[in-house]
Amino acid sequence: MSKTATPERHVLGISGGKDSAALAIYMRDRVPEMEYFFCDTGRELPETYEYLTRLETVLGKPIARLNSDRDFDHWLWVFGGALPSPQMRWCTKNLKIKPLEAWIGEDRTSTYIGIRADEDREGYISRKPNIKPVFPFKTDGLVKDDILKILEDAGVGLPSYYTWRTRSGCFFCFFQRKYEWVRLAEEHPDLFQRSIEYEDKVNFEAKASGRDFTWSQGESLRQLIARKDEIIRQHEESMAREQKTQPNRPLVDVLSGVLDAEDDSNACTMCHV
Repeated sequence: MSKTATPERHVLGISGGKDSAALAIYMRDRVPEMEYFFCDTGRELPETYEYLTRLETVLGKPIARLNSDRDFDHWLWVFGGALPSPQMRWCTKNLKIKPLEAWIGEDRTSTYIGIRADEDREGYISRKPNIKPVFPFKTDGLVKDDILKILEDAGVGLPSYYTWRTRSGCFFCFFQRKYEWVRLAEEHPDLFQRSIEYEDKVNFEAKASGRDFTWSQGESLRQLIARKDEIIRQHEESMAREQKTQPNRPLVDVLSGVLDAEDDSNACTMCHV
């Protein structure tokens, strides 16, 4: 007797950002058997966890929380106290990708990715042969305005952190721009202090190397926050200029444009879609 083939799984990762949230809603009725997941580093913003709860209500099913069997501090030790950076993204590999691939195992799986038709990037694509990427927004030609409408029509809206930060991810993400670090200090002073403590700890342990490890490239968080007023002033001036050029743009678009002007490097799509 022939073996019964294992049914193909359909999974969709939610990062805590707007695009993956909109895709989850968009696919809810199109693929009823969809499994939703969130790779939880344990270092996310409180606003992200709150947003996941709102999404679960709209989706009508739970979002699986995938946790690494080793936390951030373990991997920090493995990498000799070197904080993750754009050049060494060990956090994405060990806290996001590995838990996902362990959860999928060898099952034939289509993974749905929220890259829009107006974006020139691919998102995270697994090298495992049993995992096939699917890009519904690209296929159907959906752009940013469509995504915002999906979220608005569903009554979910944007994550609340979008008033000051335009990317999801860990509260100490090294892809945060200077203004976002300043706002983290204002919105969550405890989390900003924890970020400083990471810098202090790894630099104390690595002092023999003569190198300084920092979250924000080019300066420590202590140095950054010491010039908080300057960073806020520059940001407000940039916001005013940006709004003047296109006065009817949504505030989130203006903020995104200003922050991208400061640093438009492509963040980890596994974390920020």
